[in-house]
Amino acid sequence: MTDQLTGSAATTEWRTEDRIRARRAAIAGGVGTLIEYYDFSLYGYLAIVMAPLFFPSSDPATALLSALAVFGTAYLMRPLGGIVFGHIGDRLGRKKALLATLVCMGLGSMAMGFLPTHAQAGIWATVLLVVVRMVQGFSAGGEVGGSATFISESAPRHLEATYGAFTPLGSTMGFAMAAAVAGTVSALTTDAQLESWGWRVPFLLALPLTLLCLWARTRVEETHGGDADSGPVQAPVVAVFRRQPLALLQSVGISLACNGTAYIGLTYMSIHLMKNLGYERTPVYWIATAVIGVVALVMPLGGMLADRIGRLRFTVISLAGFAIITYPAMAVMHHSLWIAAIAYLLIMVNTVGTQVGAYTLMPLLFDKDVRFTGVAMGWNLGVVIAGGTAPFVAVWLVEKTGNVLSPAVFVIVAAVIGLIAVAGVARRSKVAQEQLG
Repeated sequence: MTDQLTGSAATTEWRTEDRIRARRAAIAGGVGTLIEYYDFSLYGYLAIVMAPLFFPSSDPATALLSALAVFGTAYLMRPLGGIVFGHIGDRLGRKKALLATLVCMGLGSMAMGFLPTHAQAGIWATVLLVVVRMVQGFSAGGEVGGSATFISESAPRHLEATYGAFTPLGSTMGFAMAAAVAGTVSALTTDAQLESWGWRVPFLLALPLTLLCLWARTRVEETHGGDADSGPVQAPVVAVFRRQPLALLQSVGISLACNGTAYIGLTYMSIHLMKNLGYERTPVYWIATAVIGVVALVMPLGGMLADRIGRLRFTVISLAGFAIITYPAMAVMHHSLWIAAIAYLLIMVNTVGTQVGAYTLMPLLFDKDVRFTGVAMGWNLGVVIAGGTAPFVAVWLVEKTGNVLSPAVFVIVAAVIGLIAVAGVARRSKVAQEQLG
């Protein structure tokens, strides 16, 4: 456990077939997470367009808050999805669970593209929107924890962060792809066309993307078939709470910090630039695409760095970066769009360390027979608390305080909670504590 947490294990020889298996697992996990988070995050980028279509109101801020509340509602389903898919993953195998999450998300996203608007179906349009978002949230609940667990079990110990970085690479690139597609549709349509039918196109692209990912995931090898002596745990979620409550609490804290800091940039910053600072919609989408895309592409380098200096240390540096940089960076965004883009990147580059750290540390906190469930539960509870609520809380803070910089306080609090959680993990190991110090 000591070497696993710090990333200081000695390099061991491993066969060519092991290398191929690890590479396939990393690619399949990363690509699958990319598609999942493309599907899941589209709603956040298009919320400012969809808000008046599903929540007509004389006050645009009220309509936007309603749309973002639905965005957050989907996250309430994630713990349930984590329990269900975690049960499948710990009892029947990781591969079956990851294929199931993908199909569920793909169907939900296509359904989103066919939804009637409030003008067409009245209150039923809103009801259907909530139901579809809940299906997407249920699916996402099993994806990230499963992908992180699957890659961790497929990679050699001394390269777990390097390969594990493919999960945050996929999830972050999914946000970038969603922003790119939203920007493309926005650029190619008029405002009337975008509000009439253009917003549907990005959701309907889920079908070919889902089929591509299904192909990739059918080619990987299973990593878990239950304990050879006693068989799989009958109730993994119960076993996690009984056997490893501290690990669960620590994983929730790490997830809360990772998601609370990242989601301000991933989902709220485009709203901030458009709504609070008055920048044009299309260039903001492209800035979000560029910033998030750069951050995603740096993830593998972050993984290699984490394996070299230690995952705990890398995570601490990045959390401290969020706490120190976010407020002053947001304070200069009003000067020009170029300055806003640079400030945005300075904030978001810290998510490389927090995500690489979270995705590679959390699987190591749990026993193998409950690992899928433990990681999924810890991750999803943190997401519910600080991830899905981030854009809603940010807009609410601005509306209540009148201060457009108030969302930075949310980021700072999340980062401090993460530092406390990581310190708790470090205290479990003398070597880890020395490496942090």
